[in-house]
Amino acid sequence: MPANFWKNKKVLVTGGTGFIGSFVVERLLKNSADVSITTSSSHYENIDHIKGNIRIIKADLTNPLTAKKSARNQDIILHLASKVAGIQFNRDHPATMFSDNVTITRNILDAAVNNNIERILITSSACVYPRHCTVPTPETEGFIDDPEPTNLGYGWSKRVAELMGKFYAEEFKLKVAIARPYNTYGPKDNFDPQVSHVIPGLIKRVFQNENPLKIWGTGNQTRSFLYVEDLARGLLDITEKYTVDPVNIGTQEEISIGNLAKLIIKLSGKAMPIEFDTSKPDGQPRRNCDTTKAEETLNYHAEVSLEEGLQKTISWYKQHLLS
Repeated sequence: MPANFWKNKKVLVTGGTGFIGSFVVERLLKNSADVSITTSSSHYENIDHIKGNIRIIKADLTNPLTAKKSARNQDIILHLASKVAGIQFNRDHPATMFSDNVTITRNILDAAVNNNIERILITSSACVYPRHCTVPTPETEGFIDDPEPTNLGYGWSKRVAELMGKFYAEEFKLKVAIARPYNTYGPKDNFDPQVSHVIPGLIKRVFQNENPLKIWGTGNQTRSFLYVEDLARGLLDITEKYTVDPVNIGTQEEISIGNLAKLIIKLSGKAMPIEFDTSKPDGQPRRNCDTTKAEETLNYHAEVSLEEGLQKTISWYKQHLLS
C-alpha cells in the first residue's frame, strides 16, 4: 500500500453527518481524501466546521435509484448509514430495525457494483453475537445461534449485511471490508435518553441531577466501550488493509454498568445514589471482544482509555449541551 492510501481518493461516506460518520470524515480530510457524504438529516451540527470541505448529498438510501446516483464517480464507499436505537426501541420494533438496515445495505452494494466502486466498507456490529458467546468474543462466533434477544432485528440485519458483502465480493469481485465495532461513545453522540446508548444517556441524566440515578437491570452486566476517534481510525485501517473476513474493532477494557455509572458520577463532580431497576432487562450479560485479529493483521490497538474518553465526552457535553 502507498504511504497515504487515501490521498486524492474520492470517498463516499454514508451517514456522514452522524456521530461516528463525522469523525470518519474528519480523519479522511486529514488524509487528503476527496470526501462526499450522504445524509437523510437536515442537522449538520456534527460537520459544521468541515462542511465547506466536503460534498453533501441529501439522500434516502432506502431508495435504490438515489443510492445509485449518490455513488457516481466515487472510488471507495464507507457504509456507515444505519438505523440505530437503544434497548427499548429495539425490543419494540425488531421488524423496522431489520428491514430498514437490510434495505439500505442492499441498495448501497448494488450502487457500488453499478458504479464500479474500487472497494467498500460494510460497518457491522458486535450485536451480531449471541447472548451466551465466549468472552472475549472471537469473530468466529458471529453466526452462532440468534443474536442477543434485546436487539434481535438489528443484530440479524447486520449478519445479513455481512453475508451480502461476502456474496457481492464473490459474484462481482467487489473488494469488501467488514468491521464489527463494539460499543462506541464520545463527543457529538446522541444524548437523548429515549434513544441513546448507555454512556450518553447516563451522562445526561447525571447532569439533570436525577436522584436516585436509575439503572436498568442489576448493574452487573459488563461492556467494553470504544472511544469514537479510535473507531474512526480502525474503520479506515480495515478498509485499506483487509478484505471480506469480519474484524472486531474494540478494546478489552471491560466494566460493569454499575461501575460505569459510578465512574461517570465521579468524573462529573456529582454525588447521587444509584438505584437498580431489576424489572428491566440487563441485555447481554457480558460483551467484550477478542481483539487478536485486529492486532495481528492491522496492528490496531485502541489508544484512549475509558476514563480519558469519558472525561473528553463529559467536557464536550458540558461545553455544548449543558444549559
